[in-house]
Amino acid sequence: MNDRILICDIETQCSIGVPDEERQTPQRLLISLELETDFTKASAEDNLKTTIDYHAVYLWVKEVCAERKRKLIETLAEDIASSILAKFRVKCVTVEIKKFILPATAYVSVKIERFST
Repeated sequence: MNDRILICDIETQCSIGVPDEERQTPQRLLISLELETDFTKASAEDNLKTTIDYHAVYLWVKEVCAERKRKLIETLAEDIASSILAKFRVKCVTVEIKKFILPATAYVSVKIERFST
């Protein structure tokens, strides 16, 4: 079963970038998540404890972004994905991060998918 919760474009400020000077000022990122789990029990019981608390996931992503400076959005995506798999009842997580750094470009993004073991 491939039930999903989508959280689209979480806006966060993050110290990120390859040059040291780029990491000095936090910059705007948009982070989208796709969280796979089975909703059968949650929908039958109408109980938040048997599904993914997307508000808690949202807050967690904000924490992960703020915990340290990083050079690559690829690193941040991996940090978010691995921590969500460890902390929440998720079978699979997809993380997309949009960064607004190149001129005359809407954004640059990375997208990763990780599975629980």
